[in-house]
Amino acid sequence: MMLAALQILILAAGIYLLVVGLVFLGQRRLMYHPGGVAGAPADAGLPDADAVRVSTADGFELQSWYLAPRSGRPVLLYLHGNAGTIADRAFKARLFARQGIGVMLAEYRGYGGNSGSPTEAGLYADARANLAWLANQGHGPGDIIVYGESLGTGVAVQAALEQAQAGTPVRALVLEAPFTTMSDAAGVHYPWLPTGLLTRDHYASSAKIGAVQCPVLVVHGSADRVVPQDQGKRLFALAAEPKTAAWLSGAGHGDVYDFGAGEIILDFLDARPSGDGGVPSVR
Repeated sequence: MMLAALQILILAAGIYLLVVGLVFLGQRRLMYHPGGVAGAPADAGLPDADAVRVSTADGFELQSWYLAPRSGRPVLLYLHGNAGTIADRAFKARLFARQGIGVMLAEYRGYGGNSGSPTEAGLYADARANLAWLANQGHGPGDIIVYGESLGTGVAVQAALEQAQAGTPVRALVLEAPFTTMSDAAGVHYPWLPTGLLTRDHYASSAKIGAVQCPVLVVHGSADRVVPQDQGKRLFALAAEPKTAAWLSGAGHGDVYDFGAGEIILDFLDARPSGDGGVPSVR
């Protein structure tokens, strides 16, 4: 009996280790879900946007979409989540564009028809390249709002941190449904795995956000089952002032705009404190 039990235990352990190994090797397929080709901006309802080519430091040519701001208005760099393409976020770009805010819908490597495969380091490089492209258009960091959605919040926090470290903080940081770290987010869905040991792309926002030197807004739904709101609250607690949060009752992971997130974000940007203590108007 004891021998049989031991054999079952050894078999179960072997199966578990096999599953752990498969998850470790295939984790980026679980993490990143690129959509198809993004198409043309006009096809997504953005006829005034341009498809632009963005060059990364490691040799990739990416296509992003750019909507120019009205004179005197800022530009929002949008870093989307782990699934789909920039075309799926066109409705958000339209909301900001109606208020004169420019929008750069940044497409990642491996997404939207771009070459390459997504990784943490790769997406950070893609954000830098889009910021550099905006700088070449005359948009300095003080005119740029960095906006991250879900997975993109990890990229956005890194981008804002790098700008702060360079002494050129961005205008504001907006985080929609953020997580603390990727291993924390993965642990929600795979509690039986040692995600802290297995995760290769860490996106450790909780260790970085305290050094971000710009106003921060966190928007998160109470019914989010992908990234629980608790992670957004923990990240918000670590952020430096000035900071604002909107905890949306009943909102899930991908429907926060149905619960007023767009208007909340516009209000936040409208009231964003300036460096001289004033309150500039974004609208």
